[in-house]
Amino acid sequence: MTKLIVDGREIDVPPEYTLLQACEAAGAEIPRFCFHERLSIAGNCRMCLIEVVGGPPKPQASCAMAVRDLMPNKDGSPKVLLTKSPMVKKAREGVMEFLLINHPLDCPICDQGGECDLQDQAMAYGVDSSRYQENKRAVEDKHIGALVKTIMTRCIHCTRCVRFMTEVAGVPELGAIGRGEDMEITTYLEQAMTSELQGNVVDLCPVGALTSKPYVFSARPWELTKTESIDVMDALGSAIRIDTRGREVMRILPRVNDDVNEEWISDKSRHVVDGLRIQRLDRPYVRDDGRLRPASWPAAFAAVASKLKTARKERIGAIVGDLAAVEEIFALKDLMTRFGVANLDCRQDGAAVDPAWGRGSYLFNATIAGIESSDALLLVGVNPRREAAVLNARIRKRWRSGNYPIGVIGERADLTYQYEYIGQGPETLADVAAGQHAFANVLKGAQRPLVILGAGALARPDGAAIASLAALAAQSLGAVKDGWNGFSVLHSAASRVGALDLGFVPGSGGIGATQMTAAGALDVVFSLGADEVEIAPGAFVVYIGTHGDSGANRADVILPGAAYPEKSATYVNTEGRVQMAARASFPPGEAREDWAILRALSELLGHKLPYDSLTQLRAALFKAHPHMQRIGQIAPAAAADIARLAQLGGTPGKAPFVSPIDDYYMTNPIARASAVMAECSVIAEGSAAQTAAE
Repeated sequence: MTKLIVDGREIDVPPEYTLLQACEAAGAEIPRFCFHERLSIAGNCRMCLIEVVGGPPKPQASCAMAVRDLMPNKDGSPKVLLTKSPMVKKAREGVMEFLLINHPLDCPICDQGGECDLQDQAMAYGVDSSRYQENKRAVEDKHIGALVKTIMTRCIHCTRCVRFMTEVAGVPELGAIGRGEDMEITTYLEQAMTSELQGNVVDLCPVGALTSKPYVFSARPWELTKTESIDVMDALGSAIRIDTRGREVMRILPRVNDDVNEEWISDKSRHVVDGLRIQRLDRPYVRDDGRLRPASWPAAFAAVASKLKTARKERIGAIVGDLAAVEEIFALKDLMTRFGVANLDCRQDGAAVDPAWGRGSYLFNATIAGIESSDALLLVGVNPRREAAVLNARIRKRWRSGNYPIGVIGERADLTYQYEYIGQGPETLADVAAGQHAFANVLKGAQRPLVILGAGALARPDGAAIASLAALAAQSLGAVKDGWNGFSVLHSAASRVGALDLGFVPGSGGIGATQMTAAGALDVVFSLGADEVEIAPGAFVVYIGTHGDSGANRADVILPGAAYPEKSATYVNTEGRVQMAARASFPPGEAREDWAILRALSELLGHKLPYDSLTQLRAALFKAHPHMQRIGQIAPAAAADIARLAQLGGTPGKAPFVSPIDDYYMTNPIARASAVMAECSVIAEGSAAQTAAE
C-alpha cells in the first residue's frame, strides 16, 4: 500500500491504482469522459486533470498515471494530490471550453438530455460563456444498424464505443478514421453493426452522439418511473431497470450486478420493448365452431371446467413455457397435484435434465463470475454467443486476460475469441472423457477446468447419455474437486431452473412434453406460455399466456396473462441464483397475473388453492422450498450429484451437436412480436449470407 494525501486527507491505496481511483477512494469527485472502469485507458478527453504537488508544473491526467509512477518526495513524505486547486479549476474549464467549441446546441432535442455527462460536467466544471466565434465543425451521420442512432457532430472522440466493441463485444466494427479536425467514429464501410451487445454503446456514450434508435424522441428521463427488475430473454437473469410512463414500458436499461451481467445487457433484452405492446392478449377467448371468439372470464372458466369434468387424470397434462415465473409454476403444479395429474413438464425442448439426478446435474455450478477464476474451458453443444451473449462476453473477458485454452465440441461459430475446434459430436466427447484427445491433457493440467454443457447436447433423444458422458468427462478431467465444481449447464429458458427446483417434471407414470404433444396422447393440456411446442390436433388446449403466438393459435381456451414487467415474480437463473422481479406496469385490458388466473380457476374446478394473495402464495412456496426465499443467493449443489449423473450411463448417438437457436432475435413470443427484433433478424441474416459468400 502507498500513502497519499488527497485534498488534505491521508489514505493508503494499492500501487496499481490510477491517480483517479486513488482520489475517488479519498472521496474526491473526478470528472471524466473517456475513462471507464471496465475498458482500457485511452487518456483522450483530459477532463480528469489534477495537480501533483512537487511534480511537473502542469496538471496531470489522473486516469493515465498509476500511483506507482509517482516520483517519491526526497524527504520520504507522502505525495500530495490536489483536485480543487486554482490550477486544476482553470485546466478543467479550458478542457470543457475546447470540448464545447464544436458541440451543437442540441440539448432541447437530444435524447441524451437530462442524462448527459457533458451537460452535467459543463454545469459543474465549465464556464458560463464561449469565446469561439468561428464556424462549428459538422460531421455526416452514419447508418450503423437498427439499434443505434448517430448524430456524430456531437461526438467528442472519447472512443468508449470503439473500445467496448473491440474489447468487450469482441466484434471490432467501430473505429476512427481521419486525423485532427477530420477524425470521425464510423464502421469504416458504413455497414450495420452485428454484435448482440451493440446497444451498450448508447449507455457508454457520454454525449448524445450515439442514442437508441427505437427510443428516439419517445420520452424524457424525468417523465419515467424507474423499476428495478430481472431480464428473462435468456437464463442469466441479468439485472435491468424498466422505465415506464403511465402503463407503458418505454425502455429497458441494465443495472450493475458484478455477479451476473456486470453492467451490460444483450440487445434482445434492451430492445424487445415494442414486443410488449404488439399482439397482446387482453381478453379471454374460447374456440367456437373452429374459431376463437372473445369471451368473459366466467365463460372461459366454464369451458375449461366442463372439459375437465369428463377427462380422466391420466389424460390431463401441463407444460410450462420458457418465460414463466416461479409463482405461477408453483400454483399450476399445486392445482395439477390436487387433480392427481402426473403429466407435468417444464422442458419444452425435451432437454435431458431431471431433478431426480440431483440439483448439481442441471446448474451452472461454477457460477457466472466463476468463469473468471477458471483456467481452461470446454464447450459442449453450446453456442454462448447466441444462447447467452452476456455470458459470452464474460468468457471473452477471461480469454483476454491470457493463458486460457478453449476447446469446442459442436458447431463451428464466431464466438469472438479464439478456440481449438475439437470435434462435432458425442464420439469426440467420449475421446476427451477417456483422455484420448490432446485437449484432454490441457484440461487435466489446469487447476480449475470448466465444462459448459448446452441445450445442443441435452435437447436430443440421447440427451441423458450425453449428460452422463459430460459428467464423466468433468470428473476424469479434474473439473469436479474440493473447492471447485466446473460442471456447468447453460440453460436458455428463464423458467427452467426454477421449474426444476419445484419438481415440475413427470411424476410416477407420467409422460414428458414430447409425448404429451403427440397425437392422441392427452385429452386436456394446460399450456403456461408454452409457445415453442406444437400440440397435435385432438387435445383440448388451455393456454395461459401473453401474446397471439403459436400457443394461442392452437388453444381452445385462451386466458390472458401478464408479461414479465407486469408482475412481481421470482426467477432462478442458470446458476441457481434466486432473483426477484418487480412489477413496473400492469397487464392490458382484462389480462391478469398468471397465478391469480389459476387461483380463480381452481375454485370453479372444486380444488380451491389455499392462497388469496401473492404474499400467501409465497409463504406456501417458501415453506415447501425454503431456498426460494434467499433472494440474490445461490443454494450450492452437492458435487456428489455429478458422480451420480456420471454413473447413469447410456449409449450416445452419432449425430453432431447443433445449436437449438437458429435466429437469436426470435426465440420467444415477445421477441417475435417485436418489429425491432424482426429488423435485427433481417440484418443478421444478410450479414451471415455475406460472410458465407466471402
